[in-house]
Formats: sequence, C-alpha cells, structure tokens
Amino acid sequence: MAGDSMIAGLLHTVPALAPTFDALVAAAVAGTSREHVVDAWMLETAIAEGVTPAVRERVASHLRHLAESGADAILVTCSSIGEAAEEAAADLAVPVIRVDAAMAAEAARLAADSTGAPARIAVLATNTATLGPTTRLIEREAAAQGVRATVTATVVEGAAAARAEGDQATHDRLIADAVRAAATPADGDAAAALVLAQASMAPAAESAGVDIPVLTSPAGGVARLAEALTPSDPGTPDASANRAAAPGSGGTLAATEATS
Repeated sequence: MAGDSMIAGLLHTVPALAPTFDALVAAAVAGTSREHVVDAWMLETAIAEGVTPAVRERVASHLRHLAESGADAILVTCSSIGEAAEEAAADLAVPVIRVDAAMAAEAARLAADSTGAPARIAVLATNTATLGPTTRLIEREAAAQGVRATVTATVVEGAAAARAEGDQATHDRLIADAVRAAATPADGDAAAALVLAQASMAPAAESAGVDIPVLTSPAGGVARLAEALTPSDPGTPDASANRAAAPGSGGTLAATEATS
C-alpha cells in the first residue's frame, strides 16, 4: 500500500463520475489523496466537433496542472480524450493512464483465446466521439499481442440523450438491451468480448445477463492507477516521500467552466 504522501490525479469530462472514481481510488490505495479536475466542455466539444486542437490543448493544460500540483500518477477517465492524453503525457514526468487501457488489453487477450479466426470484439458507446479512440486502442493492443481480431463499433441510440435529460433508468435499459443484442447477433457471429467504451456505461452492464464477457473500464483503469501509485518494493521510498501530504485524505475537486 502507498503511504499518505501519494497523490492520485484524476481528469474527468463527466462531473457525475468524479465521486464514483474518488471512492474507487480510495478503496484501491489506502491513504491516497485524490485531486480531481472536471471539465465537461472537452467532451461536449469532442461530441460536437471532434477532438479539436483546442480540446487537445485543454487536456494538456489540465494534465500539466495535476502534475505540477504533485500528482504521482494521473488517471484520465474519459475514453474520448484518451489519445489526446497520450500525446500530452509525453511531456510529463508522471504516469498518465487511460481508463480504457486495461480493458483494451483484456479484450485482446480474450480474442486470442477465441476459436474464431479472426475473433470479433464488439464495442458499444453512447456517443460517436468515443468509438474511434476506443476502437483504435483495441486494434493497437491486439496488434501488440499478435492477435488477429476484427473490431465492430456501434452507438447505442438514445442512451446519451436519456442521460442528459436525467433519465438514468432509460439510459441503462437501452445499454442493457444493446448488450443483449450484441451478444446474440442475428448472423450468429458471436463476439469474443463486448466492450463498453465509456465509464458511464458500466452500471448498465450488470443487468444485461449475457454469456460472453462484457468489459467495462472503471475497475481496470483504477487498478492500473493503483499499480502506478504503489512502489514495487514497499521498502523503497517513492518519489514523493519527501513531499508533504496534501491536506486531508479526501478528494479535491477542481471543476473548470466551459470557456470555448
């Protein structure tokens, strides 16, 4: 376990997910302080216009802020800005983790174990902005593992609108229905794994009740963050050992306003 001096940085685009990840990180690495940055404008712009240069610069700015604030590792909880986060991470001295990285690696592993040639990995998302980054990440991971796999991607129509209107029940029902449909396709081409591209989709997976693996990102993303925050040798001080711990052990929420 990491000591009180460890600081986890978290970058979100969905305000409602900050408390969820705060609790997950607190449970995963005892005593870790959490600093959150929440910027809904980035996802709104990515959906409307794509991941523009302005979005990439905002991502880089937030990551620099978290690193300069003392974060020992940073988790980016939005899949849509994952590629922008990887680009910005090259200039930082702390690990930056995509929330969907572990999920992509697991999807490729399951495809490798499939009897299909090539195996199929199905991706579901509630907005088109997430499909490209998640699909490319899975394809990259499959190639790195030497796995032959095809990736199909589908948007769950109506789910994002329901969530925006505060209708979480309809959002979850539409996703669960889409999971069942993807698990039992009409052509019989069952997927080796079903990937839910956004962290906000995870709760809906529990009610789907399908036989194929349904992968969600929060647990895997937090697990990788915990690995980055926990020294491999517990007897070796980490890089933050000589820095005073942030006040308190709870999460600090820094929400930015949309300034487009």
